[in-house]
Amino acid sequence: LALRPADSAETLVAWDMALNTKNRPCGLILSRQNIKDIPAQEGQRLEEAAQAKKGAYNVLFTQTKPDLILLANGSEVSTLVDAEKILSQESGLKINIVSVPSEGLFRSQPEEYQKMILPDGVPVFGLTAGLPVALEGLVKKGTVYGLEHFGYSAPYQVLDEKFGFTPENIVTLVKRMLYI
Repeated sequence: LALRPADSAETLVAWDMALNTKNRPCGLILSRQNIKDIPAQEGQRLEEAAQAKKGAYNVLFTQTKPDLILLANGSEVSTLVDAEKILSQESGLKINIVSVPSEGLFRSQPEEYQKMILPDGVPVFGLTAGLPVALEGLVKKGTVYGLEHFGYSAPYQVLDEKFGFTPENIVTLVKRMLYI
């Protein structure tokens, strides 16, 4: 079981999952960078993050059938939160943001839950600092932006800028994907 949490609340949930996973190996994939906590949509963020136990869940939910879904795991989720603010303001799109700390765990959920999180026919933009293939199985209509290389070392702000992991670049890529 590989878990890549998006913020401190998801990390607490992932740690609990790791401690209670008895039937298989479990690893947490954590970032070295300072990651902003995801804002709570309603109530307490830790309560919302408990949904990470299902492998994927909405950290921002606007519509049952949104115009667009932004999907990521780890530090990229906070980048999508910032990009969503720009996109929704500029385009008026109704956007859901999905955190996927574990694609495998999400795939083990009932199909009804999977379709609730990723409804058919809705364009999906996935973001990963890893290989795009890590999220491509979840993106039926849309694209995944990621890296096909590794091994660079610099402050994360420099690398984010160099490789396009900025809210502004994500907005550009999403608009290109949607032809707007």
